[in-house]
Amino acid sequence: MKKDIEIPEVEKVHVAAVREFNKAFRTDEWNAYVINNRNTSIEMVLIVAKGHDGSKETSTMRHKVEKLPPHSFAKIEFIQDEVLTLNNEYQVTFFADNKMYEKKYLFKKNSVSEENLIELPLLPNKGILAK
Repeated sequence: MKKDIEIPEVEKVHVAAVREFNKAFRTDEWNAYVINNRNTSIEMVLIVAKGHDGSKETSTMRHKVEKLPPHSFAKIEFIQDEVLTLNNEYQVTFFADNKMYEKKYLFKKNSVSEENLIELPLLPNKGILAK
């Protein structure tokens, strides 16, 4: 039954929004990253991203990372400025140590901004960690 299913707690895996300069378009932009700060690889990383706020909702985007080695990161997607006024949710599911892990990360509306930048694990640029 459902009560018999063990879903372990996710630790040392993060979703971050990072402000980066795009050389091709000569502009600053926000990009979402998944960070694996664990000592083991995570595999079959599935990420479902969507923005919402009341009646406003974005399309649901799905992303996959086949394998993310220990202490590494991968870009998920470019984040348009228009969706930063919405709650942006990232549902991350992955396999590690022969177990399935799942966690929902949230950037609350208007929380992704220059004023909230902090040092991030592993990434060279400052950014914002989702809660």
